[in-house]
Amino acid sequence: MTATPPALRPISEVARDLDISPDHLEPYGRDKAKIHLDVLNSGRKPGKLILVSAITPTPAGEGKTTTSIGLAQGMQRIGKRAALALRQPSMGPVFGRKGGATGGGLSKVEPSNTINLQFTGDFHAITAAHNLLAAAIDNRLYFRDLDLDPTRILWKRALDMNDRSLRRIVIGLGGHSQGVPRESGFDITAASEIMAILCLAESLPDLRGRIDRILVGYAGDGSPVLAKDLGMTGSMTAILKDALLPNLVQTLESTPAFIHGGPFANIAHGCNSVLATRMALATADYAVTEAGFAFDLGGEKFLDLKCRSAGLNPAVIVLVATIRALKMHGGMPLAEITTPDASAVERGLCNLAAHLDAAEHFGKPIVVAINRFGTDTAEEMKVVEDFCKGRNIPCSAADVFGAGGAGAVDLAEKVVAAASYPETPYKPLYPLDWPVEKKIERIATAIYGASGVSIQQAADQKLKKAAKHGYGQFPVCMAKTQDSLSDDPKLRGRPTGFTLHVRDVEIAAGAGFLVALTGEIRRMPGLPLRPAGERIDVDENGEIVGLT
Repeated sequence: MTATPPALRPISEVARDLDISPDHLEPYGRDKAKIHLDVLNSGRKPGKLILVSAITPTPAGEGKTTTSIGLAQGMQRIGKRAALALRQPSMGPVFGRKGGATGGGLSKVEPSNTINLQFTGDFHAITAAHNLLAAAIDNRLYFRDLDLDPTRILWKRALDMNDRSLRRIVIGLGGHSQGVPRESGFDITAASEIMAILCLAESLPDLRGRIDRILVGYAGDGSPVLAKDLGMTGSMTAILKDALLPNLVQTLESTPAFIHGGPFANIAHGCNSVLATRMALATADYAVTEAGFAFDLGGEKFLDLKCRSAGLNPAVIVLVATIRALKMHGGMPLAEITTPDASAVERGLCNLAAHLDAAEHFGKPIVVAINRFGTDTAEEMKVVEDFCKGRNIPCSAADVFGAGGAGAVDLAEKVVAAASYPETPYKPLYPLDWPVEKKIERIATAIYGASGVSIQQAADQKLKKAAKHGYGQFPVCMAKTQDSLSDDPKLRGRPTGFTLHVRDVEIAAGAGFLVALTGEIRRMPGLPLRPAGERIDVDENGEIVGLT
């Protein structure tokens, strides 16, 4: 039986644990606050960065966030000063497939309902800034005072909600007074380039400079048109000024948690903000962060995009696995994965092996964390433990849901031990001066296990245009299904002999990367048949129910 969680401490006390002065705190009520960037100049030696990733998940996820929270709480229990740096959930998945995304059981960040919904308003600010630029584009088309080809506009609109009907739309209908008719569409806010820019920005001037560089479309002569050409980037920066500040909350065990930004890893770069990560490193001895979905998506992007941009260098990589996911990869139907079957676990180890092989490319110590569920058996656990022992990789079974930090003490000790090894230099998967096609092939073969890459004609033309306009030196952000190592969501385990299909390419000039869209992945998700929003309500006491 899960114990009753303790009451939350005032956020000012949590900040004091990190030596954050009240002068650097902007409280949002008593349980959350924004933190001034001056905290980054404390002069304290930065802590060690722990990256938490995972194997390919089941549709319900494998508890990577829960494990990250439990690990930080476990570190606190063994006397280490730890802080979390996590993403804020998008309301699209909250009301869609997943429901809440703030951990679970005794490994949660609070106030969870607020974090899952509006929180401190950062997502709304990002959406507003994105759409202000979209409005400015159509305003310039209406008044015809900028050479902007309406058929070659790249900037869409954004909404923090799953709505497949908005993927492709026609705007400006109803006559000249309503604007210029053209095709457009919506991306979910988590996939907005403004989200990526805010999460990669190192300061307010850097934020402004990145917004200036956004490629919004092309002029009649084919030359690039940038956001700065529309004269709205100052206003966009003003909208985002407060949103740039990281948010501080706490776990159920009062472990500090910086929650800031929320790009998806299947259609964006999948990491919380650089500033939140730096803040955790500046105030704690161990900063535990996660990258979205499995290592093939979030982990690779964390290392090749975020670390390359910000000069970060993780000390340890933690790979989260579950017995139920391994059974799924071993061929068991999803409806049966709670049934004990050690042989299915053994067959599914190929997926764990694939992610371990991918992570080893970066030369960091690796620890496997088995997120325990009540249906797991000792025999099934031993299969995973023996496999890791055979590869000389530390492995720890953690009951972070039922026991919180107490269930992650062994995991915390193993991670701290791994972090004590001499630091290895940061080693990206590919150099930036490679042709973009070669970068994509490197990711596809080394991380996904593909035999090759097929770049469709439309994508090939955009790659040539990117190189022509000086964007060929950018790293690549892959947009790919999270349900498989391949671009086919139906292929479980460790697919081999497949070709990765790149159908489109987008230039995120402000964020500083190219987005390669593979398979059927979309930057605006849809709702499932029975969305999680159908279970969410407000009771007679005004309390939100059904969110987690």
